[in-house]
Amino acid sequence: MSLPRDVLPGQFVLLNRRCTQREFLLRPDDDANQTFLYCLAVAAEKYGIDVIIAVAMSDHHHTALYDRLGRRVEFYAYFHMLLARSMNALRLRSEAFWSSDPPCVVELVDRAAVVEKVVYAATNPVNAGLVERATEWPGVNTLADLLGERTITVRRPRHFFREDGELPEEVTLKMVVPPELGDADAFRREVAERVAAVEEAAARARADGGREVLGVAGVLAQACEQRATTPDVRRTLRPRFATRDPVAARAVIARFRAFLDGYRAARRDWLKGLAAVFPAGTYWLRRFANVTVAPLAAATT
Repeated sequence: MSLPRDVLPGQFVLLNRRCTQREFLLRPDDDANQTFLYCLAVAAEKYGIDVIIAVAMSDHHHTALYDRLGRRVEFYAYFHMLLARSMNALRLRSEAFWSSDPPCVVELVDRAAVVEKVVYAATNPVNAGLVERATEWPGVNTLADLLGERTITVRRPRHFFREDGELPEEVTLKMVVPPELGDADAFRREVAERVAAVEEAAARARADGGREVLGVAGVLAQACEQRATTPDVRRTLRPRFATRDPVAARAVIARFRAFLDGYRAARRDWLKGLAAVFPAGTYWLRRFANVTVAPLAAATT
């Protein structure tokens, strides 16, 4: 299916997931930050994922990524499993760590959408009234590492992982600007400028009588058992795509409908015992029923 020139391959996504009951189970501290980054780095390396930015708020996370191999489902299943088990061990708990809601995975259709969601993730602590600037967030916020092209080195946490286990003693993680986004320096400059604009707008709102920030000390003083108090909006549509270009939106929706049509037709043939090739992007049946799936490249042309 032909797509507009500016539409990116369908592997740029923003991944969000929140903790059970909106509890502050990811509340920043040295051990929690180390555990989040270690699990993210291990999962990204295992499944060939490029991480653009990662932000761990107290009760949820935002991770923008590029999935060039079509393995993002395996990536976030493994990442969330590993993080949940290790964080439960750290917090001395055994119940469900994540909300029963499924992860929110939004395809970022074009470069503008990638910039917008990276800025959204980076400035989440600012817009939540927790800190004045994104880089002041005491939890995981890899904005500075993205802008500074820095590599993060993380040692294996000691509270959960075995010293003689199969996972590495040390891992590295670098925030990547995939070449599909064009000039990397221009991308980083645009992100930096837009983050600064959000921070300035928040400062103006405070000067006009808005609420003061909680501050780093206030964030660190919160208990892990606390919960977010902002309204919990339910029963709304979960976004699947992000773009402000109506032409691109129509094209991507048409592509998705073509995927569904192809999947349904292949499934009908497969259930009848006929030869069937499922469209690229098929995950569950490929993993658990060993069906034939078209190459990933077929989904991006």
